[in-house]
Amino acid sequence: MMLTVLQWYGAIAGVVAAAMVSLDLGRRATGWAFVIFVSSSIALIAWGFLNKDSAGIGAQNIVLLLINCIGVYRYLIRKKAPQ
Repeated sequence: MMLTVLQWYGAIAGVVAAAMVSLDLGRRATGWAFVIFVSSSIALIAWGFLNKDSAGIGAQNIVLLLINCIGVYRYLIRKKAPQ
């Protein structure tokens, strides 16, 4: 049951975050989309390494987690450079 929850949460959260980014709702919304991507990656890392024959998804999401953390930093933490 827990593996199913992790799998479906990761998939649905990834779709929601991608939709938020594609709608270009502004920096703050994009930053929160990256937070959702981070939670999706964490769920899929757990699912990938706990589920038999899914280590590839787990490994892929380790890389995506790092990329998504950069997105959180760039859009929510870092001050935008003056123009």
